[in-house]
Amino acid sequence: MRRRFVIEAVMVATYGQLLVPSRPVDFVLPYSTIMELYDMKDGTEPVMDDPEDDKHVKSKIQELIAFFEDPFNRKKIERSLQMPWRESSPLLLSDMVQFTVVHAVDNAQYGEYFDPIETELLLTSMKLSVPLLSDQFEFQDKLLEAEVPVQVYDIEDYEFAVEQGITAADFESSRDL
Repeated sequence: MRRRFVIEAVMVATYGQLLVPSRPVDFVLPYSTIMELYDMKDGTEPVMDDPEDDKHVKSKIQELIAFFEDPFNRKKIERSLQMPWRESSPLLLSDMVQFTVVHAVDNAQYGEYFDPIETELLLTSMKLSVPLLSDQFEFQDKLLEAEVPVQVYDIEDYEFAVEQGITAADFESSRDL
């Protein structure tokens, strides 16, 4: 059974270990996070602090863009964009990694507290009952402060999340404490 995680597309390019999981995974990407890749690739602001790391990550961003622009994958993505909250058919990167693109729609429910990308990530997680994977401590803290009912894993806990994780029932019962 594949483990599913809602994640930003840029994190897949930034953290190479995500693409070599010990078990099959499905990364659920709100479409807007794919569009962010173009801004990061063409932008003048560095993605990483170290110039060598920045160059490497930007090349990985370009590879990921090329993957999504592949005609077969592009067609699947375009079909998902026809209706709000529609999921694409799986985009297979390897036997162990696949992507599902979601046409997430920011409904402003959390718009005052979170930026549009964060809002789409958390709404996607809520709507699909899929845990979030993030490297942004501030975002994780805001999720806790706002008592948003989503399960979130820090990127450092990725292997744990893939191997064992916490079931939805465990997550719900821990919130009741």
